[in-house]
Amino acid sequence: MNNKKNIILEEYENEFSYKKSKTNLDIQFNRIAFIFFVFLVISVIYSIQLLHLGSLKEENTKEFSTINKNYRADILDRNGNYLVKTVKSIDIGINPIEVIDKKKLLINLQLIFPDKNYEEITKKLEKNKFFYLEKKISSDNYEKIMLLGDKSIKSEEKLTRIYPQKNLFSHIIGQIDDDNKGISGLEKSFNEKLKQTNKPLKLTVDTDIQFLIREELVKFQSIFRSKGSTAILMNVNNGEIISMVSYPDFDLNKREKIVDLNFINRATKGVYELGSVFKTFTVAAGLEEGLIDTDTEFLNLEKKLQCGKSSISEYDNKIPSDLTVEQILIRSGNIGSVRIGQKLEIIKLKAFLEKIGILSKINFDIEEVGEPIPFKWGKCKLATVSFGHGITTTPLQLAKAYAIISNGGFAIEPSLIKKELKDPEKERRIIKAGISEKINPILRKIVNTKEGTAGLVNIEGYEVGGKTGTAQKTIVGGYSKAKVNTFAGIFPTSKPKYVLIVLLDEPKTSSDYVYEYKNKKGSYKGTPFNTAGWTSVEVAGKIIEKIGPILATKHIEN
Repeated sequence: MNNKKNIILEEYENEFSYKKSKTNLDIQFNRIAFIFFVFLVISVIYSIQLLHLGSLKEENTKEFSTINKNYRADILDRNGNYLVKTVKSIDIGINPIEVIDKKKLLINLQLIFPDKNYEEITKKLEKNKFFYLEKKISSDNYEKIMLLGDKSIKSEEKLTRIYPQKNLFSHIIGQIDDDNKGISGLEKSFNEKLKQTNKPLKLTVDTDIQFLIREELVKFQSIFRSKGSTAILMNVNNGEIISMVSYPDFDLNKREKIVDLNFINRATKGVYELGSVFKTFTVAAGLEEGLIDTDTEFLNLEKKLQCGKSSISEYDNKIPSDLTVEQILIRSGNIGSVRIGQKLEIIKLKAFLEKIGILSKINFDIEEVGEPIPFKWGKCKLATVSFGHGITTTPLQLAKAYAIISNGGFAIEPSLIKKELKDPEKERRIIKAGISEKINPILRKIVNTKEGTAGLVNIEGYEVGGKTGTAQKTIVGGYSKAKVNTFAGIFPTSKPKYVLIVLLDEPKTSSDYVYEYKNKKGSYKGTPFNTAGWTSVEVAGKIIEKIGPILATKHIEN
């Protein structure tokens, strides 16, 4: 019985007892170990990758910081068009020491760059010194030359300055040197700011208008064969320069050293005697001081005045001897202007010219500005200054003065930089109220009456007003036969928005040019006189015809 019980119990235990499997335990452990190992490997790889990327980032940062030192901010016009842009470029050089087969290399290079001087390249290869083969290489040629697989060919990435408009803004933008430093124009005066920010520098100029004005200056350069020319279009109410062209100009992309003085910025750097455009200042000063009014009469005006060893006479003997102040300005009378100047005396005329910014060097956005030639005042100097001779200034200062006289007498400062980048300026009246309202209608009559000297700029629909100035150029000991012909215009005269200055430096007459009359039908062939009325005024008229519709559609703000 006991044996039987033992057998039953043993069977019972065998049926219900649980025995651990050594084989299953090993399999589970191996799985866990494998998974742990996989995670360990991944972690190690990830850590190595992070360290590698970190080192790459550090290298890239160093490379970027090196390149970034050469970065200069872009420059835009008032509409967001690029005038200057900094882009990455690649220069290709050759290290002759690493050249294996010079003959083969030269053949391959000729296939890619057929226009290069290979005699010079051969000489450079023989010197065994590194040299640049092609700077700012095109993407197509870069791909071709790198496919050669020649270890002697080296590529170097750089930041470069490009000027999409080429010549169009050369005097405004200026140049940089090989060390990326501005040496003229805005590139110089804003050198540090352009290097310290990624934000583009936005200008007041309009590319379309600049193009059209330059086009007219270039065209009339061949017609009147002038030494050079300049034109400025400026907003009379805020001083924003919409266009400023000086011709001849130069392509900024060529990075050429300009040594010819004929390439100066005539708009800002040129200092000239400008002639009768100054008569407007004399009249405005007389009105400001209350010494005259527009209908004040000057009777029995002489045809000639003696001043020291020199004499002053009318440019046109047909000018009447009895003239009102208005008629003196319309007919551009020299003697009448002298009489107004004598009423003002030196102190008052000088103070007025200083007030409108004629006599001293102007503060401007670029450093290339001329300084009016100082002179000693006296009775004869008072007389000549009254009609614009014996006194100098720049076209930019002339534009500023006409803006102030026509805009209600408010101070403005000519600027190439949009106002949001500058501290806002409050309006400040520097000429008495009412003077502009008296001067502007007279400037209009100079254009739209037969007695005036600027009829060729009477473009329908624009209410152009202005004053002409013809002056002989000074030489040592006197004056030459060469002339400076200037027109200073405003439009529309009923509510002035723009001042336009056009100056031709040493123009000549044209026997073939055909003038179309503005006040009557018909035309006239050949330039009858080398005066502003027949040269600068004609250019100004053509400019306004071209830019007028654009100014109307763009609604350039005051």
